[in-house]
Amino acid sequence: MAITWSYSSIKNFQQCPKKYYHLSIAKDVKQSSTTALVYGNEVHKAAENFISKNEPIPQKFAYIQDVLDALNRIPGEKHCELRLGLAKQEEEYTPCGFFAPNVWWRGIVDLLIVQEDVAFMVDYKTGKNAKYADTKQLDLLATAIFVHFPEVNRINSALLFVVSNEFVKRTHYRDDSESYIAPFEYDVTRIEEAIQNGVWNAVASPLCGWCPVKTCINYKERR
Repeated sequence: MAITWSYSSIKNFQQCPKKYYHLSIAKDVKQSSTTALVYGNEVHKAAENFISKNEPIPQKFAYIQDVLDALNRIPGEKHCELRLGLAKQEEEYTPCGFFAPNVWWRGIVDLLIVQEDVAFMVDYKTGKNAKYADTKQLDLLATAIFVHFPEVNRINSALLFVVSNEFVKRTHYRDDSESYIAPFEYDVTRIEEAIQNGVWNAVASPLCGWCPVKTCINYKERR
């Protein structure tokens, strides 16, 4: 069985294969919406509408106005909430649609600005601060950008923590693009093996109380 994966689905598998199975394979459980998730979606939509449609920022998100103004002033071709897909044949990655029949990987770039052979990529984060920032998601998105935009050779990337106004920056180069996606291949292979073997072991952790798989032996109601 061929799989289609994303950064978030790989994180689910790393956290607990059983959780991944129910969310991505059996699809008999859905990730419940949370206040933080709804808030994050609203911030993303406000940023998208401001940059792509010049719509005013809602007053409750006024604190992101200055940083979005600065991003909007960067010259170049702007893409908001850009959905990208990669197909894979042997060791070659090729561009494809987000919902293409042969899509192997999916990702969404919050903001991409292309200036000839240089691009700027921003991923908005609504966490309180950048203490636990993880730039691996940027690595995957950069790989896809290099595949979809063959003219781009360098990407100035950043996680933008909008609440604390922190930028966690990375610079990505086309010549290094294979190394950005390689670390994820191990877990993709593990998922393929789990599909073949039908073994999805549950992993106990402090996060079990937040897991939507309530039938799991490790699930406990939060108090």
